[in-house]
Amino acid sequence: MEKKFRKPASEILLPDILDGEGDIIPIIADGDDGELDDVEVPEMLPILSLRNTVLFPGVVLPISIGRPKSIQLIKDAYRSDKIVGTVAQKDPDMENPEYSDLHNVGTIGQIVKLLEMPDGSTTAIIQGRKRMELAELVSNDPYFVARVRNLPETRPEVINKDFDAIVGSLKDLSLKIIKINPNISPEASFAIKNIENNTYLINFICSNTDIKVQDKQKLLEINTLRDRGFALLEFLVQEIQVLELKNELQSKVKSDLDQQQREFLLHQQMKTIQNELGGNPVEKEIEEYRKRAEEKKWGDDVKKVFNKELEKLHRLNPAAAEYSVQVNYIQTLLDLPWNLYSTDNLDLNNARRVLDEDHFGLDEVKERILEHLAVLKLKGDLKSPILCLYGPPGVGKTSLGRSVAKALGRKYVRMSLGGLHDEAEIRGHRKTYIGAMPGRIVQNIRRAGSSNPVFILDEIDKVGQDFREDPSSALLEVLDPEQNSTFFDNFLEMEYDLSKVLFIATANNLATISPALRDRMELIEITGYLVEEKLEIARRHLFPRQLENHGVKPEQITIDKKVMEAVIEKYTRESGVRELDKKLAKVVRVTAKSIASENYYDKELKISNLTDILGPPKFTRDLYSGNEQAGVVTGLAWTAAGGEILFVETSLSKGTGKLTLTGNLGDVMKESAVIALEYLKSNASMLDLPENFSEKWNIHIHVPEGAIPKDGPSAGITMATSIASAFTQRKIKKYLAMTGEITLRGKVLPVGGIKEKILAAKRASIREIIVSEDNRKDVENINAKYIKGLKFHYVDTIMGVLELALLRQKVTNPKKISFE
Repeated sequence: MEKKFRKPASEILLPDILDGEGDIIPIIADGDDGELDDVEVPEMLPILSLRNTVLFPGVVLPISIGRPKSIQLIKDAYRSDKIVGTVAQKDPDMENPEYSDLHNVGTIGQIVKLLEMPDGSTTAIIQGRKRMELAELVSNDPYFVARVRNLPETRPEVINKDFDAIVGSLKDLSLKIIKINPNISPEASFAIKNIENNTYLINFICSNTDIKVQDKQKLLEINTLRDRGFALLEFLVQEIQVLELKNELQSKVKSDLDQQQREFLLHQQMKTIQNELGGNPVEKEIEEYRKRAEEKKWGDDVKKVFNKELEKLHRLNPAAAEYSVQVNYIQTLLDLPWNLYSTDNLDLNNARRVLDEDHFGLDEVKERILEHLAVLKLKGDLKSPILCLYGPPGVGKTSLGRSVAKALGRKYVRMSLGGLHDEAEIRGHRKTYIGAMPGRIVQNIRRAGSSNPVFILDEIDKVGQDFREDPSSALLEVLDPEQNSTFFDNFLEMEYDLSKVLFIATANNLATISPALRDRMELIEITGYLVEEKLEIARRHLFPRQLENHGVKPEQITIDKKVMEAVIEKYTRESGVRELDKKLAKVVRVTAKSIASENYYDKELKISNLTDILGPPKFTRDLYSGNEQAGVVTGLAWTAAGGEILFVETSLSKGTGKLTLTGNLGDVMKESAVIALEYLKSNASMLDLPENFSEKWNIHIHVPEGAIPKDGPSAGITMATSIASAFTQRKIKKYLAMTGEITLRGKVLPVGGIKEKILAAKRASIREIIVSEDNRKDVENINAKYIKGLKFHYVDTIMGVLELALLRQKVTNPKKISFE
């Protein structure tokens, strides 16, 4: 069975321990395909199970033999024909595999040499000859003997460009792997270059490539040499990608280590040079920190922490990453104004003057600040209140905080909470994190340089919240007078006293503030400005500021009261004064342009000039429209931009008593109409109407300007009066408006927005107003000059409203209302 084969391209000399001779053993085999095909396949073969490798045809492989059965098999075969069947185990970790634990496809191998190694182990040099397939087991004692079948493989034709390209690629990739893999000797490329036979080359690369045993077995089982080469190509490409990535990572790590070592050496040299020159900047910096600490007014606990952290800084290497974090912490402790407070200006008259100079109105807020100052003056010590100013945009909530700081003589800081969604923004990050810093509360205190500034928490109703973070919960400690004296910041890792800070929060909508947070603040509502108030604000603050901003002198343009009121009513519709400020800026810019161009312009602005400067009027206000039509009553409404008058119209048509409501009314307003009708039905006799007065007539109630949504209960008495007027055809008292909620019992209940509604009525030429008796206090709170010329009627019942509103006189050309 043993065949001679021709000398290989490369040979090595192995010592023959058994014979004591030196033989030439071919480790890298080469030859022609005929040498492999000429091998006769015996009917039965002893089967050697391989654990961690696969033998390929034509490949010479040294195999260590350890199992007793395998040693006996090798020695018996070596003494006979030296032919064995080699088959890989399915599980390499199995010590004593059964016949079923072997793969079906293996290789017939010829034992070239048997070596007894110095450590007592046995190594067999085996060359693969031909693929074979296992059949049935003949014997398993003392080792496996099985019947085998020849498993031929298909080789391409002599001239095959596709196959030649695959072989060329395999060579190139193998050489590249040898070059970039530091674990492979460069001499291995010599073997690849000198194997000329394609079959030997492909099988040699399959045997030596660094892939799993299972993948090698799959390659051995491929019958076509071309397909085996193509599959091997994929494995080599993957191996190159892994090797390149490993080399890139190792190179990067080596570069980083080299850089660190270089920096360390340079720092050591620099330290030595600095010591020679007479001073180390790091030591000087630490000494400077120590001197600054001696001047601080902090308590013993803070002093203890600072000294401990300073000693830690002294021990750190300046090149260490932690050094900069520690420096940042030390500087933060030193920069904070521990127990450092600005002196309050307790002159109440001065505070009142400053507040009045900067803001018109807002009396409730001003009074609360003056009360706080008065208690401070008497007691000398008081926890600062936590105020929340809420109201529509543009009414001066945020700017009021600056005026309060100015009046008290305190530092001013502002923190915008809009869109805040990270709790760490309030409490800070732990200093163990890279880039850690204190929370924005502590940062602003640090920037203010005082522990009792006026601190504006702007837009507190717009704090973000999701399933991970809830910053509003972190604000609970900040805004609780009982807790904020021991506010804990994660970066400081100690408590800081915020009890002397005057927190003023601002909000547009209280509904979005959590109840717990809302409960901790003193709520002060700032309603929208009246036209009269806007007039004063524009005259005292906005217009002079715009003149100064644009470089225009006061004598170069004047705006009288009528023109200013026209700008407010016809070009703005807002609660605050931001849009008004923009319109006045436009007026001043046009004037500045005329002055700079030396063109003629009218120094006294007239209403007729507004269209040229600001364009056509954008808004119009409803005026009282008379009482010549039955069923039309003037009501009063509140909007975010101020008060408005509205008309409630009732129309009757022959029908079955159906009630129709139009005008984009909300549910509450619709219910008010139903209550008004039901009350009139149950008290028809008091209006000289039959009990079934509505059964023959359809009732349609409409509130004009249907594009604008309307809701609320305040139009209840207006709707009842409108229905009564429509059925009786009696006139409504001239220049009369009303507002109030009604009940089924006929009671008139109080409503809100009285101040805005009353001033809207006055602007619309209304002379008399009907309101609930319970709203008397609201009317009395209004400045008397704003309501001069108005007459108020206070009522408790709807019948009192009808007695005041309905005249005995019928309208001109009354509609004939028949109840039969």
